[in-house]
Amino acid sequence: MKKLLLAGLLFWVVSSNAQVLSDWALGPFVRPQNVNPVISPKSSSMFNCPMLDKPVAWEVNDTFNPAAAVKDGKIYVLYRAEDKRGEGIGQRTSRIGLAESSDGFKMKRNERPVLFPGKDEEKEYEWFGGCEDPRVAATEDGRFVMLYTMWNNKVPRLGVAISKDLKNWTKHGPAFKQAYEGKFYNMATKSASIITRLSGKDQVIAKVKGKYWMYWGEENVYAATSEDLINWQPLVDAQGTLVKLMSPRPGYFDSQLTECGPPAIITEKGIVLLYNGKNHAAEGDKAYTPNAYCAGQALFDLNDPTKLVARLDKPFLVPSEAFEKSGQYPAGTVFIEGMAYLKNKWYLYYGCADSRVGVAVYQPE
Repeated sequence: MKKLLLAGLLFWVVSSNAQVLSDWALGPFVRPQNVNPVISPKSSSMFNCPMLDKPVAWEVNDTFNPAAAVKDGKIYVLYRAEDKRGEGIGQRTSRIGLAESSDGFKMKRNERPVLFPGKDEEKEYEWFGGCEDPRVAATEDGRFVMLYTMWNNKVPRLGVAISKDLKNWTKHGPAFKQAYEGKFYNMATKSASIITRLSGKDQVIAKVKGKYWMYWGEENVYAATSEDLINWQPLVDAQGTLVKLMSPRPGYFDSQLTECGPPAIITEKGIVLLYNGKNHAAEGDKAYTPNAYCAGQALFDLNDPTKLVARLDKPFLVPSEAFEKSGQYPAGTVFIEGMAYLKNKWYLYYGCADSRVGVAVYQPE
């Protein structure tokens, strides 16, 4: 009983204004003491950029918006890193860095990025904006699938990359390039959460009704299916219009955006999607800072991934620490993208004000 009371008190302290969780939701997620942020900008990391053909301090300005995966008993965090090439959000070049950890907190970082713009078939989609905001999930046969934003400073596109070791990635280009004869090829697309499940101690990509599924989208939540995890087909109605599964709600913390977070997870209650809600400056929830990003959860039907069953009215994680409210995005950001399951604990990694990486932990009873 004391343990439960202490956990409840910690959750209240670190997540003031957050909702008491419904029985289907994951959590509480608690920020461990004296460990955050777990990844911050680093000036000494140098990398010879193949596009510029010169050394670049590739993670000197910001490190944020991470994915996470488990391999060989360790957690690997793949995070977005920005150099100082331009000024302002989205105007620098982003590359994906890699860090590994035995305990989920202390990070050993690669000196070089593992995914970046190069003189390859995808350069027209990735230069000079780069590779942004990854989400990563694992297959049962040991492959890792990354869905990330390809940014050429014109159109953001969902890109696909696959790896067996999290260090060497094969790019497969835009996820929607082949669908409907390229109908969505030149449309802005981003933020994809593949549906996963627990298989023993491992979180793996799942099939529903014989297909792989992803939730995706920034303003609204949409869906797409795939046979091979490379080519994806967005869900459309009879008129060929994208089907909206979830949208912003005036008066709530997610009144401006409902942007998909880490890989969704199948539970006994249904499919749980963790997502990022942006609070509208004029029409949002007055309990939260205008334009702040907070983390929410939604429940979809176990047998029909398109059917929204329930949704938290309050966020389960809100910006409260100084490093979550200072940086590129001072309105406050806990931007969730990576979640890893290790030794019966869920480690949730998130971007802090578009500048650093933080972690919160949930241990199911």
